Amino acid sequence: MNDPIADMLTRIRNGQMRGKSTVETPASKLRAWVLDVLEAEGYIRGYEKTTDTKGHPAFEIGLKYFDGTPVIRELKRVSKPGRRVYMGADDIPTVRQGLGVSIVSTSKGVMSDASARSANVGGEVLCTVF
Repeated sequence: MNDPIADMLTRIRNGQMRGKSTVETPASKLRAWVLDVLEAEGYIRGYEKTTDTKGHPAFEIGLKYFDGTPVIRELKRVSKPGRRVYMGADDIPTVRQGLGVSIVSTSKGVMSDASARSANVGGEVLCTVF
């Protein structure tokens, strides 16, 4: 697997299209930090560390729905292994005029675009959520 973040986002997207209540993804620190931001922004119910059928560490992500429709309408990977996208604090894009969130990996950790702007740090724009 070349891009673990894109894999996790695709699993979330696919799980929501099928109406699943939870999805499972392999565990890593970066995935946990991205999931922390998604949980803090209210896009997922939460996640917990489990093990998969082979005994490898995994995360079970609780998906969130409102009136039967998924809370996450759009989930896009911005920075990819083939083309990294770095932006300064002033250049971090707002998603849908501030209704969505960009998740940014900065020197102070993984955070939302609003947090990165208030901390005045830029970094790699991992994905956008709406």
